[in-house]
Formats: sequence, structure tokens, C-alpha cells
Amino acid sequence: MRKVIASTEAPAAVGPYSQAVAAGNTLYCAGQIPLDPVTGEIVAGGVSEQTTRVLENVGAVLRANSMDYSHVVKATVFMTDLAHFGEMNAVYSKYFQSPYPARSTVQVAALPRGARVEIEVTAVS
Repeated sequence: MRKVIASTEAPAAVGPYSQAVAAGNTLYCAGQIPLDPVTGEIVAGGVSEQTTRVLENVGAVLRANSMDYSHVVKATVFMTDLAHFGEMNAVYSKYFQSPYPARSTVQVAALPRGARVEIEVTAVS
């Protein structure tokens, strides 16, 4: 069974996609960028501030399916400049505890709305 998951505490989808889709006990979350869910604008600041907003958005989507960061089994981080990996990783480590989810981090040419960071996750209950 497939169920669309949405949270008003995270930015609404800005295209033909869902914030997340639950299939059985697995939640597939769309990538979150650092949009403030109230204003719809990219948060001010650098990679640390953007990563914080991204992970708060991810947390809101997880909570909409009665999950939290401990349910995440895989994360993919997209960054426009891996020179800021350490900043992202320092914030990321505040949200995830051991045993950590698997993770890939890739540098991309650009992200929507000029974001510097985007994170997508898969979670299992």
C-alpha cells in the first residue's frame, strides 16, 4: 500500500512530487532544501544555517509519519561545494546518533532556488 505523507511544518512541494511516500514500513522522503516553511524563502546564512533548516524540514516530514531521525536508514546529501563538507557534517551529527544511517554526499553544479544543501532520506519503522 502506498500513502502520501505531508507536513505543514515543512515547505510544501513546489512541483509534481510529494514530500514523502510511505510504502509498507518504508518512508521515501523527497529532498529538502533550506526553505523556511512559513515564508517559503531560503534561510539566510551559510552552509551551517542551511543544513539546520534542511534537517528541521526532514524532521517535520518524518514526524508526519510518526517517525524520527532514528528511523532513517539512508541519507543522500547534495552540496554545491564540498569545501563546506565539515560545516554540513558538524550540523548533521547533531541530528543523527549511532548507529548512523548509511550516507552518500555528492557535489552538484546547482540546487533549486540557489540552495547550497539538499538532503533526502529513506526511513524504516
